[in-house]
Amino acid sequence: MKQLAALLVLLPVFAFAAPTPPPEKLLAADTLGVFTIPDYAKARTMWSQWPSTLLWADPELKAFKEKFLGKLKSDLVAPLEKEFGFKFADYSGLAQGQVTLAIMAASGDDKTDATPGFLFLLDARDKTDTLKTNLATMKKKWVDGGKQLKTEKIRDVEFTTLIFSSDDLSKTLDKIFPDPNAGNETLDAPKPKKPGKKIEWLIGQSDSLLIVGTSPKDVEKILIRQGGGAVPSLEEQPAFAANYAGLFRDSPGYLWVNLKTILDLVAKQMGQGAEPKGMGPTPEKILSAIGLNGLQTLSVNLRDTPEGCLFNLLISVPEAARKGLFKLLAFDARDASPPPFVPGDAVKFSRVRLDAQKGWATIENALVEISPQAAGVLKLVMDNAGKDKDPNFDLRKNLIANLGDDLISYQKSPRKPTLADLNSPPSLFLLSSPKAEQLAAALKALGSLLPQQNAKLKEREFLGRTVYTMGLPPTPGPGGGRPVERALSYSASGGYVAMSTDVAMLEEYLRSSENKGKTLRETAGLTEAAQKVGGMSTGLFGYENQAETMRSVLEIMKKESGTFANLFQNSPIAGRLGMGEGDNKFKDWVDFSLLPSFDKIAKYFYMTVYAGSVTTEGIGIKVFAPMPPAMKK
Repeated sequence: MKQLAALLVLLPVFAFAAPTPPPEKLLAADTLGVFTIPDYAKARTMWSQWPSTLLWADPELKAFKEKFLGKLKSDLVAPLEKEFGFKFADYSGLAQGQVTLAIMAASGDDKTDATPGFLFLLDARDKTDTLKTNLATMKKKWVDGGKQLKTEKIRDVEFTTLIFSSDDLSKTLDKIFPDPNAGNETLDAPKPKKPGKKIEWLIGQSDSLLIVGTSPKDVEKILIRQGGGAVPSLEEQPAFAANYAGLFRDSPGYLWVNLKTILDLVAKQMGQGAEPKGMGPTPEKILSAIGLNGLQTLSVNLRDTPEGCLFNLLISVPEAARKGLFKLLAFDARDASPPPFVPGDAVKFSRVRLDAQKGWATIENALVEISPQAAGVLKLVMDNAGKDKDPNFDLRKNLIANLGDDLISYQKSPRKPTLADLNSPPSLFLLSSPKAEQLAAALKALGSLLPQQNAKLKEREFLGRTVYTMGLPPTPGPGGGRPVERALSYSASGGYVAMSTDVAMLEEYLRSSENKGKTLRETAGLTEAAQKVGGMSTGLFGYENQAETMRSVLEIMKKESGTFANLFQNSPIAGRLGMGEGDNKFKDWVDFSLLPSFDKIAKYFYMTVYAGSVTTEGIGIKVFAPMPPAMKK
């Protein structure tokens, strides 16, 4: 009877405690961008079974993880908690419903000059009381710390506004992460100090919903929408609605950005008060020529299936509005599968059916629109290229007119377990051509455009094919070592001009007709994985053997820990974290020697495939990561 009585008492509470509306119903229509996990508890259950999550929890990574997390907590988290008067652990388990981060349109009278608003929403659901207690504790600590705040009510909901300046924030961060160069004399004159900006964050709780925002008007719209008010919602915005049904409905997480509105605001700000300078192009003309004016939205979502994870990206740019960059990227829907000459030990592969001749014409048209003078200079260069050695040479006829519509690249594992080899693994790039030999010979003319010390071209014969080799500018060595000398070799064969900085890769391709080994297209599971992204005939397809790429990375990280330390210790963040004083300080944070051998964690890695497609609405990319066979139940 007591249980029944308690239930009757609580029944009215449950009856009138309406659930928090989903993000698309809660956010207002003037939302510029949103990243959301609509159901955090459900998503957490989902990603707890991901290979990456299980890898991080594997006992083989315990030593590495505990050392890193221990240093992170003592040197980063603890000082932040002490300075700002709260503990991350008090909030880490509160997310039960949606977790949403949104950027809102500026609410000032002059929206081209006002700052966009920021909103963070977290639904605690059955942990409402814990959220209330934590906010009260935070408020008390903020006051006890002598910091400024004010309290106000918005729609009968109490909000605390934390008030501080950008100068205060900088001083706090400098206190936690001191600048190692502070106080040192320099030859440079001190830079004039900019006045600090006042920052106000509103923090409050409405039912189970935590609301953090920078604009009272944005917060008020959330409260109105939460109560079922008449403020237009995000789902009513046509640009968002066009993406919602196909991409966001039932998705465990998604990102949406209203690119058109943002770019329009940027263009207005760039044009405000701007005076013409000489004959230079205006910002509006540049944006138009590049094609950014045709952009509508950016959408990214996640789908989780028993077979693996699928990511979708869609750039909405209608076909009629495409120009510049997006006309250049509009590849044709044709076969993009691995050709028979791509070997089975390739760890990365990509192929796109892009018409290079049309692409070049698009670039020239964009340049003419931006700057006719620059376009004229380019025309002059092209008209005279190569004529110093052959007066009858025509770069457009011999080179541009011989460009094809098929671009292929593939890569193998590094030949040696060194950072230098990891940065420059054996790879090959191929460009199709209706007259590949003519195209290869025409590339010689480009040598006249290179620095003289690199312009010398060498020729040799290999299996009846002419191989051209030209020097390239040296690249800096890893960890500040001596520069690495490079050379590009290329040759025509099989309807392609093949190029590589690794001569052995090029020669292997030229011998590919003799190769009887396994090819990439015969890789187990590749065809099945490709079907998840729309197949290999949409005009763009790619593959990565993550098991082999991660094997190389892990082996080199363990072997070259000192080199990684040298690379990192000169960065600004290294000094701030006390990691800029040598290898030992770096190892206090990241000790690669504690990582296990790859074979002990190999079961968490498999492959990734991706494919692209071009429709009348826009350009889309799909990425699929199949569940590793060793982890299938």
